[in-house]
Amino acid sequence: MGEKTVAAETPWWKSSVFYEIYMPSFCDGNGDGTGDFQGLTSKLDYLRDLGTGGIWLTPFYPSPRVDNGYDISDYYGVDPVFGTLDDFDRFVREAHRRGIRVIADLVLNHTSAEHPWFMESRSSRTSPKRDWYIWKDAVDGGTPNNWESFFGGTAWEWDEATGQYYYHAFAKEQVDLNWANPEVREAMKEVMSFWLGRGIDGFRLDVINFLKVSGQFKENPVTADGEQDHRFDQNQEGIVEAIRDICEFVRSQNKDVFMVGEVGSEDMEVLRRYSGGDLLDVVFNFNLGSRKELKVQEMFAELVRMEGLHRPEQVPTIFFSSHDMPRHYSRFSSGDDSLDLCTAKLMAALMLTAKGVPFIYYGDEIGMRDFVPADIGQMRDIQGLTAYRMAKESGMPDSDALAAAILRSRDHSRTPMQWDGSRYGGFSLHGSWIPLGPSSRQVHVQKQWGSKHSLLEFYRSLIRLRGKHKALQTGKYTFLKRKGECIYYGRQSEEEEVWVALNFGNRPCDLNHLAADAASYRLLLASKETSVDSNRCHSLVIDPFEAAVWATSTNHNMQ
Repeated sequence: MGEKTVAAETPWWKSSVFYEIYMPSFCDGNGDGTGDFQGLTSKLDYLRDLGTGGIWLTPFYPSPRVDNGYDISDYYGVDPVFGTLDDFDRFVREAHRRGIRVIADLVLNHTSAEHPWFMESRSSRTSPKRDWYIWKDAVDGGTPNNWESFFGGTAWEWDEATGQYYYHAFAKEQVDLNWANPEVREAMKEVMSFWLGRGIDGFRLDVINFLKVSGQFKENPVTADGEQDHRFDQNQEGIVEAIRDICEFVRSQNKDVFMVGEVGSEDMEVLRRYSGGDLLDVVFNFNLGSRKELKVQEMFAELVRMEGLHRPEQVPTIFFSSHDMPRHYSRFSSGDDSLDLCTAKLMAALMLTAKGVPFIYYGDEIGMRDFVPADIGQMRDIQGLTAYRMAKESGMPDSDALAAAILRSRDHSRTPMQWDGSRYGGFSLHGSWIPLGPSSRQVHVQKQWGSKHSLLEFYRSLIRLRGKHKALQTGKYTFLKRKGECIYYGRQSEEEEVWVALNFGNRPCDLNHLAADAASYRLLLASKETSVDSNRCHSLVIDPFEAAVWATSTNHNMQ
């Protein structure tokens, strides 16, 4: 008798829709103008009803907040601005009770300059923790090499007390750890073990491809346009082994943990090195997600490229906004409100039906727009503030310096969640750490919840549809094609096949060639319909600026 084959269980994260929450901006529960765990817990029913399967939290650890929490001074606590460890534990319990998993942002690359590890490291050249960070002597009276910070200026900071430079890939208050030191690795494993013990379901690892630098500290080349080519300070030899070691340790603690990597690159050849098998489960696909303009042909080419370059065990991510980039509603705006709504629905359909793990950024589901500060006093982001300071030091007038700062700032997408049309958008009763975004009185959850034509209700419909159809969760592509401004594809699981068409053009798109007869497919969802009209059920003609989803005759779970 032959052995019975048991199908491997699909990891929970492959069928989940994730929702990124920028901690300071989601909901203020204690009235101090900053989001916190108390406020977040109060909104878990909303996230459940939206269809969220997993929450990604940006850093909530104690921090001087030079870079809004990405400069951690204590890996074992909760910053008082966000609450207490008890508040965190209650939040995780309540999320799990609603069937929502929680992944935490973790910065392994650097610590705050106020972290006790660094304070001990800089106390003396003979400190036991001196080699936990990257220290170098001056070269010819100046910096050890020409490496630049990704926030602008040199990546080296002189320490007068010990007479050496320390390395920082970002702000000088964010000091890079020396991952060549095995003691650093073990210390970070202890950190991850602590949070896994408190119920965390996974980690999003910040700038993980910066974890190691070249031990030779060679000069980085400079491109023809004067930009530095960061050849020796990221994606270095040994980094894949370090990531493999991290993942192996975490999975030994809990095999169901979801490991997500932020790799600072838009190059698919680079991105694909870090995921699959015993490495990270997924990395963020910035090659698709961070596109500055909506160009259908280019977006389609990236989808095809992702499919071609990913190995069978690799899964892409699908997202179009995050805390580090302008919101896609604004990036892709035409200036016409009705057309922008259609575009937002098309992007939602792409994110929630194409192959990959979807990540919604808070507020995208209601169409929140970018915030543009009126003056430097409204800016909070260290990257923008650094650009402003450097512009002023170069002699620029205020208006030009502000323009340079706005170009670099990440505040655009970090404004408070817009829950209702009140003064502070329902985010807080008393104030806000950063100004509210534009149109906060008109664009909010309260107005859109239950409104059949709203973007929010379309997101909810898409997420429900995805939850009912395995083909939209883990199905392979049966075809992935483009006809003019229309992208269309089929996805198939063992039980079913689903077709999706996204018409970004201003003319109807006829796809009747896909099926021999109308009885072989059925319309499930169309972005321009309040319900699936019987007159539309057996047509493969897609209206201008419309998204549509069909089930084929092989589908046994039709709505």
